[in-house]
Amino acid sequence: MRANKIAAVTTTALLLIGSFSAQAAPEKIIKISTWGSPNHGINKVVWPTWGAWIEEATDGRVGIKIEYDLAPPHTQIDVVTDGIGDATWIFHGHKAGRFQLTQLPEIPTFSEGSSSELMSQAYWRTYSKYLKDGREHRGVEVLALSVHGPGQLITKNPVESLDALQGKKIRVGGGVISSVAKDMKVTPVFIPTTKVYESISQGVVEGAYQPVEALSSFRLAEVADNTLVIPGGLYRGSFAIVMNQDTLRSLSKEDQQSIKDVSGEQLSRLFGKMWDDVDNAAYETALEGGHTFTPATEEMITELKKSSEPLVTTWHKAAQKRKVDGPAAYAYFHQQLEQGL
Repeated sequence: MRANKIAAVTTTALLLIGSFSAQAAPEKIIKISTWGSPNHGINKVVWPTWGAWIEEATDGRVGIKIEYDLAPPHTQIDVVTDGIGDATWIFHGHKAGRFQLTQLPEIPTFSEGSSSELMSQAYWRTYSKYLKDGREHRGVEVLALSVHGPGQLITKNPVESLDALQGKKIRVGGGVISSVAKDMKVTPVFIPTTKVYESISQGVVEGAYQPVEALSSFRLAEVADNTLVIPGGLYRGSFAIVMNQDTLRSLSKEDQQSIKDVSGEQLSRLFGKMWDDVDNAAYETALEGGHTFTPATEEMITELKKSSEPLVTTWHKAAQKRKVDGPAAYAYFHQQLEQGL
């Protein structure tokens, strides 16, 4: 699907929601477990659009139902594995011991050129060609992969130097950013995204590593006035949309294939574009509200680049343990980024 068509496809899909509602009830309803607020882009855009794609592809035989708060974010993959929900979105950093190959797109590039949509496309292609052989998602069907926008440092007070951060309590979500935070010598506090607002407002932490979209979707602009902006971000959080394998197998082969046809790279790109759109919207809203975005100095960027170099070596070792050709996968991923959409 070409880049200039993704918006049109999304709009068409959303319009289809109304038309399908007038038809007969679907034979099968896929129960989607979700987390984050109802206003989050995954819930406002990705699920409804994918649901419309599924209904169209299966001629209305399969539909979706979104269920909130079935379980905490870090247990979502268990929700699907155990059959409590049929599908969900997971953040790989919540299960860092299990998911290591998924840290490939999280490694900072310090480049402004790659959108989340492009990185999600490259991620899916690399997963399909290399990473799936590591079997880290055993027990579930992977239907899409994505990375959120550039992870920045959102704080109450301005960050004037990296040295000034040493010892400061900063929220860390897991994954590659855990290693980055260690190198920055902050005191990491591991709390879920849904608790960051409360933690900053109560002084439990002085800031958080988050993408800009969190300023709006998790209302962090209300409790933190500053964002240190690093080109390309300090990290990119890795996500997957997964489905219970028995749920998928319970459908006819025709409908199974139809769902896969509107998932994969197409769904990954939609997921990524959602992150781009919410980042851009959150930035404009925060700027209008007086939030301060401070570009990192050249000195900061040089320090961060040096400290991030070992991340690639560590990832190659993890790939080797999982019998995946790490250098080839790494090179292929970056080739896909260079090719663009």
